[in-house]
This record gives sequence, structure tokens and C-alpha cells, in this order.
Amino acid sequence: MSKLIVPGGQPDENGRLLSITPELAGWEYVGFEAYRLEPGQTIEQETGDREVCLVLLSGLANVEAGGQSYERIGRRMSVFEPLAPYAVYVPAHDRFRLEAVTLTEVAVCSAPGQGRLEARLIPPEKIGVEQRGSGYTERTVRNILPEQEEAESLLVVEVFTPAGHWSSYPPHKHDQLDLPHESLLEETYYHKVSPGQGFALQRVYTDDLSLNETLAVKSGDAVLVPRGYHPVSAPPGYDVYYLNVMAGPVRTWKFHNDPQHEWLMTPGQEVPKR
Repeated sequence: MSKLIVPGGQPDENGRLLSITPELAGWEYVGFEAYRLEPGQTIEQETGDREVCLVLLSGLANVEAGGQSYERIGRRMSVFEPLAPYAVYVPAHDRFRLEAVTLTEVAVCSAPGQGRLEARLIPPEKIGVEQRGSGYTERTVRNILPEQEEAESLLVVEVFTPAGHWSSYPPHKHDQLDLPHESLLEETYYHKVSPGQGFALQRVYTDDLSLNETLAVKSGDAVLVPRGYHPVSAPPGYDVYYLNVMAGPVRTWKFHNDPQHEWLMTPGQEVPKR
């Protein structure tokens, strides 16, 4: 199996499905965990020197953070329901406790922080929803923690890609600190596929092809994107969801399209000849 795939599996005794640390990924910023909790099961963590965004992927939960309590948050029982999620921002040098009310799946997204901000609830009505692309590149994007909202390092977004469509497309990258043109952001993709026996395809590649992998990803797997372009395909018959977590030295998302495929951004443009 590719080193870029972190396989999902059955939950351990704490409900953890998978865990990505900067040390495991071989990078500096992004951390990610996914949990599936039975009713009454809890997660309690100190955030240390990292800020956290809890994303309620499915189910209902009670959350305590920063001296605040949020009761029975959550609104969807599957990531494939056409609804934005609830999320909770937790600053560095704080702690949180999450208790599942129903069968619950939650993502714990983290990146470096100094604790300058307050804990807060991010309700669905605060999450911007947009349709991106057209035709077979159309997909639904939900901006959970975009750069317009307060955080120190984290950027968090989820994407629904219908069967037969492509997303993160045309291929783009953000692996150089060359502002205002491009930012340097590490990224994880946490994939879900419906029906669950399906798969998604994701290619991760660089201009010089020193990194060039095409990955078959099953539901519950995560993909590491340390650098390079990273488009995703949802095969016919299978809808694909993914949760993106990004972070880097500057909290801004500035991407660079693959020049070979940028012509796709202009409908009707003649295909370039080589």
C-alpha cells in the first residue's frame, strides 16, 4: 500500500478509527484523527500547543470546551445527507470533552497554535456552502473553517463529489511559499464512499513526477498530500465525500493550477496542442 494512504479500520477501545500525527506524516503542521463512538462513549483531550477543530461528521454529541457546554449538537446521521455539519473550535492550551449521544463519528483536526482565541461553536448556518465547477467537475463545498473565519493555523473544508464527477480539479497544488501567488499548505483528505463497497481515485503528483501516485481509496481511508497536485475522481455509481484539513506557515489558501490542464478553467477554449 502507498505510504500516502492511512487506512481506516474498526474503532479501537477508545473509538479511534485512525490517527495522523505530523511525525507519522513526515511534516510539520497537520494532525488528524477520526473516531466512531457508541452512545455514552467519550473523548477527552488536552490541546497542548495545538488548536483543534472538532467536526461532527454524523450523529449527536455533547461537547465541553473553553468553559462552554454545547448540548446535543449535530444534525445529520450521514455525511451524505445534504446538510452542513456542526463544528467546535478549541484553542491551544485548553481541553475538550465530547460525549456521544447517538452513534457518532467525529473528526479531530489540529495544527499549531498559541491559544490567542476563544473556544466557540461553529453552527451549520455559519458554514458557507458553494457549488464549485461545472458539468462533470461540479461538486458541493462546505467551508467549515475558511481563512475568513478566525483560527491560528487551521483551514477545514468538506466536499461532496457526485458519482462520475471530479473534484480538486483541474489539478492544483499549494506546496511553495510564494505569496501572493501560492501558499505552502500540508493537507489530509478523509474519504467516505457511498455505497460503502466503492472506492475513490486520487492522484498525487509533482511537475517533475518525482512524486507520481494514483491511489485507490476505500471509504474511511485518509490520504496525505505533502506536496504536488491532488485531483479526486468519484467513479460512476459511487458518491464521494472528503474532509480536508490544511495548515502551513501562513494561514491562507493560494493555489497553483497544473499549467497542462488550466485550459479547462475556460469553457470553450481550444485544447492546447503538444
